[in-house]
Amino acid sequence: MVRIDLKEKSAGESIDLSAVLAKQKAAFNTRPNPSWAERKANLKKLGDVIEAHSAEFQKAISEDFGNRAYEETTIAELMIIKGGISHAIKHTKHWMRTRRAPTALQYKPASNNIIPQPLGVIGIISPWNYPLQLAVMPLIGAIGAGNRAMIKPSEYTPRLSDLLKRVLATVFTDEEVFVATGGVKVAQAFSGLPFDHLIFTGSTSVGRIVAAAAAKNLTPCTLELGGKSPTIIDESANMDLAVPRIANGKLLNAGQTCVAPDYVLMPQKNIEAFSDAIIKQAEEFYPKVAGNKDYTSIIADSHYARLQTLLEDAENKGARIRVAGDDDKQQLAKERRVPLTVVTNTTPDMKIMQEEIFGPLLPVVASETLKDSMQYVQSKERPLALYWFGENKAKKAKVLNETISGGVSINDCAWHVIQEDIPFGGVGPSGMGAYHGEDGFKTFSHMKGVFEQSRFSQGKMMHPPYTEKTQKMLRLMKKIL
Repeated sequence: MVRIDLKEKSAGESIDLSAVLAKQKAAFNTRPNPSWAERKANLKKLGDVIEAHSAEFQKAISEDFGNRAYEETTIAELMIIKGGISHAIKHTKHWMRTRRAPTALQYKPASNNIIPQPLGVIGIISPWNYPLQLAVMPLIGAIGAGNRAMIKPSEYTPRLSDLLKRVLATVFTDEEVFVATGGVKVAQAFSGLPFDHLIFTGSTSVGRIVAAAAAKNLTPCTLELGGKSPTIIDESANMDLAVPRIANGKLLNAGQTCVAPDYVLMPQKNIEAFSDAIIKQAEEFYPKVAGNKDYTSIIADSHYARLQTLLEDAENKGARIRVAGDDDKQQLAKERRVPLTVVTNTTPDMKIMQEEIFGPLLPVVASETLKDSMQYVQSKERPLALYWFGENKAKKAKVLNETISGGVSINDCAWHVIQEDIPFGGVGPSGMGAYHGEDGFKTFSHMKGVFEQSRFSQGKMMHPPYTEKTQKMLRLMKKIL
């Protein structure tokens, strides 16, 4: 693999986003339906250039966070991207094909077809928590569907954003893929552009703002948001399996994951044993948190302070707080690191039970029966993810059939997100629309329906002036219907 040297663009460079969009739309109009060969070549060079600069991406992300293990970036970003590109290259040629659709008997011998067509220019607004993966995964879908794209990465990860801009510029022209760096003002301007489709990943509160801005242009949106993703632990669960899987799901990226298990529902009698077990598991994963190269820092001082406020509020309202390990608090604060913190004796009035946590704090809610747990979940806003641990098939089926969430993992956390053969997306306040795999291709395509009339059609019998023959034809059609 050839490594490409990167050069920094001049500081203070100002880009007119509207002009970039206009150029992309003009370029798209000259080639509105790229061939499979062109799409495959673009997907391949996207994968090659990211792999060639993977070490730089790992370094940039770690520096933006303060610390993040290179292995964590490999697992949660680079491998997912590689898998997404491989899947797209394997299947997109098939997804592109014109497909026959059934034709109702009363309209035969006419025929119906569906033609997938590129939309044009896709806008991608990506967040800071997985800054590479959540910028590139939508780009894979956009490129596979034959589109051009503009990306606005987060201002919280400036090193990654600048690197992504420079890396992609080595293999794509600005008319193909453009990365707009900058702060809130750039993001506001970006969301107000008349894209052919806009995908936003981030918080529900900001998602509402983005959707409102897009609505002014009637720009269709895919919103990948968040919420409080519940974990239900059934009495039939194998706790030796459940505890490390929940701990890993919660501590990946220090809990700064939109599908992290936000809180746990389980019978009161089991809470103490579960708390002991998951604290012990966290200490086995990370014997020390301060100074540990494997443990991720909280992204910013404001986010660290927010987590401390959630804990203080809970403790003031009667919660019991248990922290894994015995690290020096001052050193933890200096490094913006928060160990796994289990919060029990929770009550609904605590902020930690009202807000998405987005950190390694794990409230446990007493819930005596599956019915109680499901009622609790259903009384809240619909989450992005739901997790159920247990071996009882009837209870599993009940949870799957009677709860609504963006996606589900059974007996593990978050793995449904990286499956390319099922959609990833939210529902209600946790998002709208889906992507990944074929669902991403469809999201970034116009599935154009085409009706082709036959030369032998008897439709002329329904043309005016209406006669007895018209009435006979209508009676025949009613019988068919």
